[in-house]
Amino acid sequence: MAAIWDSLLIPRVERMMEQIGDKSPHKTIDGVYDHMRLDWWTSGFWPGILWIMYDMTGDERYREHAWGWDGKLEQCFVTESNLHHDVGFQFLPTAVIKYKLTGDADALRRGLAAANFLAGRFNLAGRYLKAWNQEFTGWAIIDSTMNLSLLFWASEQTGDPRYRHIAVAHADTVLEKFMRADGSVCHIASFDAESGAFVEELGGQGYAPQSAWSRGQAWALHGLANSYRYTGEQRFLHAAQRIAHYFLAALPGDHVPPWDFRVPDTDREPKDTSAAACAASGLLEIAACLQEPEALLYADAADRILQSLTSRYTTWTQEDEQGLLRQGTGHRPAGQNVNVSLIYGDYFYVEALAKQNGWRNRIF
Repeated sequence: MAAIWDSLLIPRVERMMEQIGDKSPHKTIDGVYDHMRLDWWTSGFWPGILWIMYDMTGDERYREHAWGWDGKLEQCFVTESNLHHDVGFQFLPTAVIKYKLTGDADALRRGLAAANFLAGRFNLAGRYLKAWNQEFTGWAIIDSTMNLSLLFWASEQTGDPRYRHIAVAHADTVLEKFMRADGSVCHIASFDAESGAFVEELGGQGYAPQSAWSRGQAWALHGLANSYRYTGEQRFLHAAQRIAHYFLAALPGDHVPPWDFRVPDTDREPKDTSAAACAASGLLEIAACLQEPEALLYADAADRILQSLTSRYTTWTQEDEQGLLRQGTGHRPAGQNVNVSLIYGDYFYVEALAKQNGWRNRIF
């Protein structure tokens, strides 16, 4: 993939810098990225792409474009906002990686503030991180598995084990309440917020409560592999492997999943390239945790997904397209953001390619 990085990705991201500018992109509309509010959960992914590109190339232009994003996002803590469980998605690819690469003291402070905010969402009785805001006091979602890295990082930085305790407790709840015997996972687990008792699975952005939303599978396998990397606890690695096995066994011939693996007549349903990209990065994370030859099983599977994304779903030759990957699906049941570019799909595509090209400064 080195040739793809040098000849295709670098020129494409340079063009994105000109096209996107200071916008906070989420999805494309007629090929053009929108500009979402800063407290939206995807606001960290575009600067995250820039920081990875800076780390991989040393090109100061990426650093300059990425530098101010954690400061912008910090303002959401002191103004009315809808920040919630996804502060990891927002501050890991901004403040945390900025601190790792530059040692900036303000970036460290902002990353730790986000970790404190996330830790404050922990429900002790149910051992889960509360999802969203408003009335959803008893809901936890599989997406939060990816945000646990913020807590693990904060524990390492401060020497305070409380962050790690919360992250481990939530990860264990994922194993106990989200995972099924076949390796699939649900999107939402509902609890009684007062007693902590588990109530039911909910379909959320998947087809149905018992279905298998493909991006949810990707969040879970990647996030649990991250949890293993931080803790060394084998149960998290084994769970990530089980979910990966389900994901890979359910893939169609082109290695890019439908938006839900259990939706009827998947051949007629939209794909989700964002799920494919996140899963590919997660598979590389699993491979990094293992020795050969077992590691090659996951690395080769990631490569097949990335090869398919690159050859079938990228926008290299389309000047009017601002995203990297086509055919992302955001929220199919609500009819939102179907067959578009999604900034988080683009981010995980870049992250996975960077890993294949030797990137070591993991942030998730």
